[in-house]
Amino acid sequence: MNFLEFAIWGAYLTCMSNYLGTVGLGNMIPWFYSIQGIVSIFMPTIIGIVADKYVQPQRMLAICHFLAATFMACCWMLGYQAGLGCEIQNKSLFILSYTLSVAFYMPTLALSNTVAFSVLKHYHYDTIQNFPPIRVLGTIGFIASMWFVNCAAYTDEGGFFFSITDENRFQYTYMQFLVSSILGLLLTLYSFTLPACSIVKCHKNVSLSESLGLNAFKLFGEKRMALFFIFSMLLGMSLQVTNGYATPFITSFSGIKEYANTFGAHNATLLTSLSQVSEALCILLIPFFLKRFGIKMVMLIAMIAWVLRFALFGLGNPGEDLWMFVLSMIVYGVAFDFFNVSGALFVEKETDASIQASAQGLFMLMTNGIGASIGTLAAGRVVEHYCHWEGKYLIGNWSTTWLIFAGYALLVAILFLIFFKQKNIKR
Repeated sequence: MNFLEFAIWGAYLTCMSNYLGTVGLGNMIPWFYSIQGIVSIFMPTIIGIVADKYVQPQRMLAICHFLAATFMACCWMLGYQAGLGCEIQNKSLFILSYTLSVAFYMPTLALSNTVAFSVLKHYHYDTIQNFPPIRVLGTIGFIASMWFVNCAAYTDEGGFFFSITDENRFQYTYMQFLVSSILGLLLTLYSFTLPACSIVKCHKNVSLSESLGLNAFKLFGEKRMALFFIFSMLLGMSLQVTNGYATPFITSFSGIKEYANTFGAHNATLLTSLSQVSEALCILLIPFFLKRFGIKMVMLIAMIAWVLRFALFGLGNPGEDLWMFVLSMIVYGVAFDFFNVSGALFVEKETDASIQASAQGLFMLMTNGIGASIGTLAAGRVVEHYCHWEGKYLIGNWSTTWLIFAGYALLVAILFLIFFKQKNIKR
């Protein structure tokens, strides 16, 4: 489940910007990534409510993936009809199809957590110890998908081959959406084989708010949880920045004579996949760090890692300073895992069983919803100020751009250190 869940996302998330830039939608990149955040403001919560009260989570997972895969296939079809390297004619329908696909995919990130936690607890496993190794398979799926679209190439005549230099590789074409759609349909079928997850039955009289699952928002009444969600939102503003702009940034060096023939400039997706390799390894460190240092220190480490992630991009290049790019990919594992995975575990431990799917949806709302939406749009304005499209390359003052993002992450880390308190840690 975890392998396919993230393989679906990995097929297009980090390389979609390169495709959009070649089909007349380069100026819409901030919107394509903010759409993921906008739908995350309400869809995970709504789907979480349904999964808590009415439809078993594993069945809801299947329904959402089927719809997401269907709409993603529409994106592929529109690109296929336009042809390789040609501008999409019906841009509105393309954007609508993508929006609907993402609207049904984003809730599955929280739903898959709910299913995993439910099954683990049913069989008496410790979620802190046993969930991270399972979640590693999600990262492996993401990596495998990225490697495939980076190296697989396709021609209008129906040819298929592997390459690390061809301009018709999936990472630059509409074929990345077909890969995502096929994987989504596979997970749809697999979801029906998953163990049943119980729905919490309530026999007492409840309010309308409780019947809809909106009582998860009462968590904001607890100062510690409120601060956790607020800082989750602030840190969530960093999540989609590199997803949206890392590959166009690295690929832009192909348009600079000095770096035009470097391996890194022509394999941005493959290079970026090192981030997910690091992520897979860092997940295994989470149980130790959470039990030893607690949620505050773990999230603070994530924030510092985001500072390094952005700063190293701003200072490096795919030539003599390629090591900075590689190091940036390595620290991403800490930045992402120590925030997203630890945050999900924290929510699972701190909330009542009757609202856990809704609470996971609320966590998604604050991070991939409000935080990612604001962050992506703000990042887009910064990039547009310092960079511009020249053909298929996004050229400009990338160094200043990334250092601005690093400064923001550092400010959030300082505020978090001052204001967030944690319970005493049992050693």
